[in-house]
Amino acid sequence: MMQLPTVWTRLEKAAVDNGFDLEGAQIDEWRTFASSQTNLRLWLNSPSESLYIVAFSRWDVFESLADLGVPWENPPPPDSVAARNVGDVASLHRLIRRAFQLSRALPDEPLRVFLKQVASLPRTTEAERLIVQRVGQDVFRNGLMDYWQGTCAVTGLALAELLRASHIKPWADCETDAERLDVFNGFLLAPHLDAAFDRGFISIGDAGQVVVSDNLGAAARSALNLQAPLRVSRLDDRHRVFLKWHRERVFRRTAD
Repeated sequence: MMQLPTVWTRLEKAAVDNGFDLEGAQIDEWRTFASSQTNLRLWLNSPSESLYIVAFSRWDVFESLADLGVPWENPPPPDSVAARNVGDVASLHRLIRRAFQLSRALPDEPLRVFLKQVASLPRTTEAERLIVQRVGQDVFRNGLMDYWQGTCAVTGLALAELLRASHIKPWADCETDAERLDVFNGFLLAPHLDAAFDRGFISIGDAGQVVVSDNLGAAARSALNLQAPLRVSRLDDRHRVFLKWHRERVFRRTAD
């Protein structure tokens, strides 16, 4: 069925507004889009006013979008791995935007960006190594900003200037750059939570609950707003691997 011009315009706007600024060839009823900022490609289709389909070139992105779209049961277009469908334009925009964010955050995309940026940088002196580290920390923060959608993983604070990129396993303790740049080795946190997490006054349990050390008395817990139960949203099994290390090596289990 030939798509109406209004449908093509709607699909194009959804793609371009959410990071996919490079339009490709039309394949049957699918419109293809790429991005100048990520390696993810999309195929868009809309057979009706209440059905919008997005196919993806990356399986890791497709799998991470389970809460935003239903798997498309028909075969996806050539070169794509799988597709999801939604029922309205607003949901289409949310799905594409989240796909764009995840494509820049999921391993090993931050590592690829980091290696490209530091390829020509020397690492002979301590000062040179610190420059490389700062580049890596900026890339890591950008990855966390995409993964957590610019909000604190615990409180939902959405003021970018205040948010901290908090490693679970610190940079210096990581054995490889892949560990250092892995977005599952960190959280985007409000400043007080970042400081408490970094110094072992809090940790995160496998169910996502914020665990508070006995080293923090009632007054300190109240001042830090830790007296009420808190938890991390969207905890992944890949976080849990690093969190085990944090609870064993950093967290202050008993009072000093």
